Amino acid sequence: MSTAKDLVVKPIASRDARDFVKKHHYSGKVAANSQLHLGVFWNDKLEGVMQFGPSLDKSRIIPLVEGTGWNDFLELNRMAFSDVLPRNSESRAIAVAMRLIKKHSPNIKWIVSFADGTQCGDGTIYRASGFVLTGVKQNKTIMRMPDGSVVADISLNIAGRRDGKTASWWRKHGAKSLEGFQLRYIYFLDKSFQDRLTVPILPFSEIDRLNARMYKGEKI
Repeated sequence: MSTAKDLVVKPIASRDARDFVKKHHYSGKVAANSQLHLGVFWNDKLEGVMQFGPSLDKSRIIPLVEGTGWNDFLELNRMAFSDVLPRNSESRAIAVAMRLIKKHSPNIKWIVSFADGTQCGDGTIYRASGFVLTGVKQNKTIMRMPDGSVVADISLNIAGRRDGKTASWWRKHGAKSLEGFQLRYIYFLDKSFQDRLTVPILPFSEIDRLNARMYKGEKI
């Protein structure tokens, strides 16, 4: 019987990645800034996608690890998997992805990603994959728009540079912040960079202490 060890992870076209994410990611949205698209194949069929790229606000993220160059880290922007994959497929796919990045892009020292404890989950996959927890905070950056759609306020602020309709503008015109948490995780491809962290590594028990548990969109 095939297991997660039989998964194949390899680069795919951005169009294929976007189509898969739109269908399988809980948000239905892609990250426009993604540059590396890795497909997860099971029985020769695309059943998962991981998208990596720069953070939207690199100047805010880069100080987390002292001595990091401007292009020395990536963000895992999107991760989506189908329901047919076998047990432990997500952590297996991440492990392979990290090895590929380390081999082919040795300048990348660490990977940051954020778990959406407002709409999705608290990062179980990250914890199982060797990421460290470096932040848990109430998330007031996810907004439900008057039409019912959900948008990150940073996206509204970027768009607002053109038309003036920033997040604060939308809050005055019917948009509401969703209640929940955002959890920040970091994976060190170069383990020596972990000693350069400028923020504490938090115990996973901090998630329980702050009542930030969530799984598949349901509070625990």
